Amino acid sequence: MSQTAQEHKPRPFVDLIISIIIPSVILMKLSGDENLGATNALIFALAFPIGYGIYEFVVHKKRNGVAILGVISVLLTGGIGLLKIDPQWLAVKEAAIPLCIGIGVIVANKMGYPLVRKLIFNPTLMNIERIEGELAEKQNTQLFESRLDRANYFFAGTFLFSAIMNYVLAKIIVKSPGGTSAFNEELGRMTLLSYPVIAIPSMIMMLGIFWYIWRTVNRLTGLSLEEIMVSEADKEDATESNKTQ
Repeated sequence: MSQTAQEHKPRPFVDLIISIIIPSVILMKLSGDENLGATNALIFALAFPIGYGIYEFVVHKKRNGVAILGVISVLLTGGIGLLKIDPQWLAVKEAAIPLCIGIGVIVANKMGYPLVRKLIFNPTLMNIERIEGELAEKQNTQLFESRLDRANYFFAGTFLFSAIMNYVLAKIIVKSPGGTSAFNEELGRMTLLSYPVIAIPSMIMMLGIFWYIWRTVNRLTGLSLEEIMVSEADKEDATESNKTQ
């Protein structure tokens, strides 16, 4: 893996500006005939999240299914607008993407690949070896696995919440036919509102899942938060160990 890919860190503020704020402003302010026009404004607005997604993929090698679904979602939104398809299909599309991800989370869990273990209960965040040792010593391994399985369903539930809220938001806001400046303005308003209405509550739910896993580990092992979490010193030791290998 290249150094650029290794050192790349998430930039949520940049993601927010490029994927939500800039496209929303373009759609709401430049869709009139006196500006770019409905079609050109839609193409210009969608170019930002699509271009950013391609840049992340090519430069930072960020290959993941969620990112691919995001690009597909943007392309479908553009298709609905450019082909002047009934706006009710926008609501269906907005609900379908997170619903597919949620179903994927459940299917992956049934196949033995719980995504919660990859995202939260992993060696970069938690002292897995010590936790598993304490669980085995107290004979709580099986109980912990069942709790982790439950957390995975909670995780899938966040996507169900997103699917429902996406559908409701699209049905309430986007009512104009595709290919019109009114459709673009409504789409921009919906995109802008999706952050406080959907994204922030979903983040709070994720924090709740993290808290649930931490409390489960704490109760089943007796370890404190400091003992459970990987410290900066542990990360530095692991980095030095990898360099010497």
